Amino acid sequence: MTDTHGAARPGLSIDHTTVDGIRIVTLRGEIDHDVTDELTDALLPYGSATPPRTVVDLSGVTFMDSSGINALITAHQGMSDAQGWLRMAGAQTSVLRVLQLVGLNQVIDCHPTVEQALTD
Repeated sequence: MTDTHGAARPGLSIDHTTVDGIRIVTLRGEIDHDVTDELTDALLPYGSATPPRTVVDLSGVTFMDSSGINALITAHQGMSDAQGWLRMAGAQTSVLRVLQLVGLNQVIDCHPTVEQALTD
């Protein structure tokens, strides 16, 4: 199942796919304060009886500021509260550096590829 929609701003596109009950949110573009609301909405768990499991594919993200970090933390907390999990995958070097600087990769599992995030 694929649900594709673009964020309100042209700087970020957000696609949703589901693989074996795990939601994959694929992001492309720049993550800054202009797209925070759309990103947070896209990452928050849907109402479901099963624990939410989501992989965020960051391979197409070229820039992320603290707004993106905050959205990821909010999503992680929401999924943890619902007994689920959030994983990040494919971050480019510049985005991975930001994740490492703030220590988010120590809080949310970060994988080199979506495939590895799905099977870990």
